Amino acid sequence: MASKTKFRGSYTALVTPFKNGSVDEAAFRSLVSWQIGEGVHGLVPVGTTGESPTLSHDEHRKVVEWCIDEARGRVPVIAGAGSNSTREAVDLAVHAEKAGADAVLVVTPYYNKPTQEGMYHHFKTVNDAIGIPIIIYNIPSRSVVDLSVETMARLFELKNIAGVKDATANVARVSLQRHAMGPDFIQLSGEDMTALAFMAAGGHGCVSVVANVAPKLCASLMSAVLKGDYATGLAIQDRLVPLHAAIFKEPGLAGAKHGLKLLGRLDEVVRLPLLPVTPPTGKVIRDAMVHAGLLN
Repeated sequence: MASKTKFRGSYTALVTPFKNGSVDEAAFRSLVSWQIGEGVHGLVPVGTTGESPTLSHDEHRKVVEWCIDEARGRVPVIAGAGSNSTREAVDLAVHAEKAGADAVLVVTPYYNKPTQEGMYHHFKTVNDAIGIPIIIYNIPSRSVVDLSVETMARLFELKNIAGVKDATANVARVSLQRHAMGPDFIQLSGEDMTALAFMAAGGHGCVSVVANVAPKLCASLMSAVLKGDYATGLAIQDRLVPLHAAIFKEPGLAGAKHGLKLLGRLDEVVRLPLLPVTPPTGKVIRDAMVHAGLLN
């Protein structure tokens, strides 16, 4: 039950820029600075959107360090520290804490399909190794396992388990988790399209891919609904819906990088096995950005 009052609002799941086969530190730092200037409430480096599966451990650690250094305490940083190896997750979480992260995001172990008890011990082991809040990342569509509400409730009894990034695409889970753990269990949406409904059900914020491209709009939406102003939130959502759909026509991180390229912020280089978006998808993204008022 870690302290988590600051984990509210729009958190950008940052892309990782590349140049000449390496991580582009200058472009990444520029992205972080721009995001903060646009009003985002927090940053999440080296998650799925940050292409963590294709980063080396050294690159992963450097990106976390750069993000924390560039943020300079202006917004919270929730560092990605997920792995389907518990030992590796511990190593990444320990490094994130030493680097100054405000919290870590730890995904449910993917591919090896542990039981509920196995997942409980995975998160407990990370919990016991560090002293900062842990946000569980529950994304059954990618990990092929779903951390149950009951297991989550057991984990919330531990000192550092603070909440969940919920990408189940099941808005009912917000209510079930709120009932089981109470309103202090932080719930962050992991789905841009359903984030407004997620908030109405008791959510606290969103870890957003689309915020890479539309940080100010995404932050304004979250700020409005956190104040109970759903009319303003809905008006902003109406501007963002085509962009939510467009960015995820192909892998979302590639869509986000294309949008950032259109804004002149970075190149859209991605690492194999992912590819840049196709020209037809690129046109859909551009049209959606015009609809949102991000491009003329």
